[in-house]
Amino acid sequence: MKLTTFLSVAALLSSTALVSADTLKWARAGDALTLDPHAQNEGPTSTLAHQIMEPLIIRDHTGAIEAALATEWGPSADDPNIWVFKLREGVTFHDGAAFDSEDVVFSMNRAMTPDSDYKELLASVKEVRAAGPYTVEIVTDGPNPIMPNNLTNLFIMDKDWAEANGATKVQDYEGGEDTYAAKNANGTGPYKLISREPDVKTVLEAFDGYWGAGEFPLDVTAIEYTPIQNPATRVAALLSGEVDFIQDVPVQDLERVAGTDGLDVRTAPQNRVIFFGMNVGDADLANDNVEGANPLADVRVRKAMSMAINRDAIKQVVMRGQSDPAGMIAPPFVNGWDEAMDSSSTTDLEAAKALMAEAGYGDGFSIQLDCPNDRYINDEAICQASVGMLAQIGVTVNLDAKPKAQHFPLLSNLETDFYMLGWGVPTYDSEYIFNFLVHGRDDKYGSWNATRYTNDDLNAKIVSLASNTDLEARNADIAAIWEVVQDEAIYIPLHHQVLNWGMKSNVGTIVDPGDAPKMKYLELN
Repeated sequence: MKLTTFLSVAALLSSTALVSADTLKWARAGDALTLDPHAQNEGPTSTLAHQIMEPLIIRDHTGAIEAALATEWGPSADDPNIWVFKLREGVTFHDGAAFDSEDVVFSMNRAMTPDSDYKELLASVKEVRAAGPYTVEIVTDGPNPIMPNNLTNLFIMDKDWAEANGATKVQDYEGGEDTYAAKNANGTGPYKLISREPDVKTVLEAFDGYWGAGEFPLDVTAIEYTPIQNPATRVAALLSGEVDFIQDVPVQDLERVAGTDGLDVRTAPQNRVIFFGMNVGDADLANDNVEGANPLADVRVRKAMSMAINRDAIKQVVMRGQSDPAGMIAPPFVNGWDEAMDSSSTTDLEAAKALMAEAGYGDGFSIQLDCPNDRYINDEAICQASVGMLAQIGVTVNLDAKPKAQHFPLLSNLETDFYMLGWGVPTYDSEYIFNFLVHGRDDKYGSWNATRYTNDDLNAKIVSLASNTDLEARNADIAAIWEVVQDEAIYIPLHHQVLNWGMKSNVGTIVDPGDAPKMKYLELN
């Protein structure tokens, strides 16, 4: 079986075969939700954006940080509360407009507004200001030790273009708003938008004015991006040559694809955890059969439900070995990950039943589980398997699976009591997880925390991470926060995903642990 590991860079890039064309036909299960770069912090959405737009700093396919629209950065020598970014000169947007510090200031201020899905990344920012046409200063509330890590998916828009097209405001995606920026884009990236049919096809072409010409392979001169939700159809498209690259080879088809001449499966651990979230905060639930009470508010019920999940069975039967059972909602890539915590999940039906009885739910209850069916690897199948497992402790689960475009607003609008979510960590630091998923929801934090959980002491400790430059003390605080998260059991960790990219053998690339291929790095040999 031709499975190429994450570290096999040299072997991949040594291929001498020629491809027939420079157009890359790319498919995955789901489409980007929007082209507005600040409206949805969601993997496929930011992955498509990376082809068209750019952040100040980017991660390459190894996960390493490198310069993009900024060439230098560091704390100010005069004030530790200021990060100074020197911008790349001579950069133009796709419409020919010049890029400068005004665009960065505009974009970051836009990303801090209420409808932005990136505001948590800038929660410690007090001001963004231009200190010259190619210098930007980010003023933070206390010295922020990881500010550059927070910027790798924060895309820069053309201020004049946004103003001319009524796109200064971030699209209210959860509210169903449609805007010019949702379907149009003007970036500085290697590829410009030619056409966009949501959920059908997006066509991009190489931008001949790209600043990175000569610095990156840029062998791909055009991209046809097609979402293909059905796994069998997606694999058939790859096998027939209809597409050149699919990001999500179904686990049941790995050997078939890898055994086909001219095709490879390339694999790597992903920087992502899959888990269930629960409404632990409301006094009563909308989607259960318990009147006047919330069974999920009892930590004993939450722990019992976690103990009912057989993660090893999911790995072997549903995932065909392509997952690693998880005990915490942090991947091993992340600062703050703890091996003991991550191996803490156990299956114990008798102990789970005892906890249910102790909590007063010995006869069980029923509840709805909301699950996407086109976002994560085997997402609906995992949910289906979990339904049977939870039934063994008396929890009757009514599964409602739907496309991610309908699923994610349930979380944003607090319309779900029990749900699946996957979380990647582009900053490689636990603060990112805490800001989005653990801190109580307010105007700066918790936009993906649909658990209704909030803890004032924990919230304060999470906020303090952004200004703690004593890294040893900061890591101790991170460990203390994780202890509370684990004890409260507001999430049920399931597993760490394993990535399986399928492609023609003459496409030279390694697998990005963030599952965010950037086509400017690909070599067509």
